Amino acid sequence: MAEDQDRRMRVLVAMSGGVDSSVAAALLAEQGHEVVGVTLKLWGGESDTGCCSVSDVEDARRVADRLGVQHHVFNFGDEFTRLVVTPYVDDHAAGLTPNPCIECNRHIKFDKLTVRAEALGFDAVATGHHARLARSGDGYRVQRGVDAAKDQSYVLYMLGRRQLDRLLLPIGHLTKDQVRERAEALGLRTAAKPDSQDVCFIANRTGGRSGFLARRLESVPATVVDADGTVLGSVDAAQTVTIGQRRGLNLGGTDQARYVTDVDIAAGRVTVGRRDDLLTTTQNVTGIQWTDRPVEGPVDIQVSAHGTPAAGRVVAAPSRPEGSGSVCWNEPQRRVAPGQAVVFYQGDLVVGGAVATRTSAAPSESTQSHAAQSQLTIARSS
Repeated sequence: MAEDQDRRMRVLVAMSGGVDSSVAAALLAEQGHEVVGVTLKLWGGESDTGCCSVSDVEDARRVADRLGVQHHVFNFGDEFTRLVVTPYVDDHAAGLTPNPCIECNRHIKFDKLTVRAEALGFDAVATGHHARLARSGDGYRVQRGVDAAKDQSYVLYMLGRRQLDRLLLPIGHLTKDQVRERAEALGLRTAAKPDSQDVCFIANRTGGRSGFLARRLESVPATVVDADGTVLGSVDAAQTVTIGQRRGLNLGGTDQARYVTDVDIAAGRVTVGRRDDLLTTTQNVTGIQWTDRPVEGPVDIQVSAHGTPAAGRVVAAPSRPEGSGSVCWNEPQRRVAPGQAVVFYQGDLVVGGAVATRTSAAPSESTQSHAAQSQLTIARSS
C-alpha cells in the first residue's frame, strides 16, 4: 500500500509502547493521515518482558497524547491464548520448537486486527516493523528493511494479499538510530526505550521457558544417545530440548562438544552428535506458502530472524500432504529445529516460506505443527 500514502487515509496504528511503533504513528500523522493508535491487550498472566505490560500500554497512550491522536486498547486476550499460547505449549509437547511471535503476527496483528480495522472503517493498518512493501504486479510483497541488523521481513513472510493490500510499514526506510533520533526530536518518551527481545508471555523471574512449560506440561524424561545408540545420559524434560542445543544435557565430562541432532518425544530419546552432524543439504518443510506464484528456480533461504540466507531451491512433494516438500541448499547448512520458519527470498523480496519438520521422517498430517496447519488454511483463503 506504499503508493497510497499520497492520499489521506484513516490509519489504525498498532502501538506496542515501543519506539518503532511510536515513530510509525508520528510519521503517518506528519503525512496528514487520520491516525488512531491501538494497543493490543494480549496476555493477562505473569510477564516481565514484551509488549503486554501495563507500563507499555501507558507508554503508548502517552505517545499518542503527545502526537495529538486518539488511543484505544483492544482486548484480544482470549484469542491470543487460543491461537498463540495453547499451540505453543502443544507444539513443545510434540517435540517442536515454535515461534510464537510469528503466530501472533499470523493470527492476531495481521488477522484479528485487520478484520477489526475493516469493521471500523479504517483504510489501512500500520505497524512499526522494520520492513518495507514493494509493488509486485497488481499487489505488494514484503521487502527487507533498510537496517539489515533490525530487518523483520522474516516474521512477516506469512502475509497474504488481503493483509498486504491494507498494510503500511512507515519506518522500513529508516535505520534504528534514525528512528530513535526522530523520536527524540519529537520528545517521545519511548526514544531511548530498549527493544523487547523475549516472548511476551514468558517471565524470566519465574523460570523462563522451562518454568512456563513445566507448569503446563507433564515432563517427559528422555535418554540421551549418540548416533550409534550408545546411552550417554538423560534429560528430565525432552519438551524443552531443541535441535542444535549443547548445554543442559547432563552428559558429564566428554572429550568433545555434543549437540542435539534429533528429539523424539514419543520414543523418549534425544540424539546428540558432533557439530558437523548438524549439517545437511536438505530440510523437510510443510505449510509451503508463496506470496505470489511458486518459484521453481533458485531462492535464498533464511532460517532465523536475523540469520544469513543461503542459496538453494524449494522442492514440492506431491505424494505427501498438501504444502509439504523440502528445501535443498547448494552447500551444507545447519539443520533447522522442527517448528521454526524457513523463509524464501529473491534479492530482498520475500517470495514465500514454510515450517521446518523433522528430517528423519516424512511429516504426516498428525505431526504438522499448528503453524503449518494454520498457514495452509490462510493460504487457501488469501
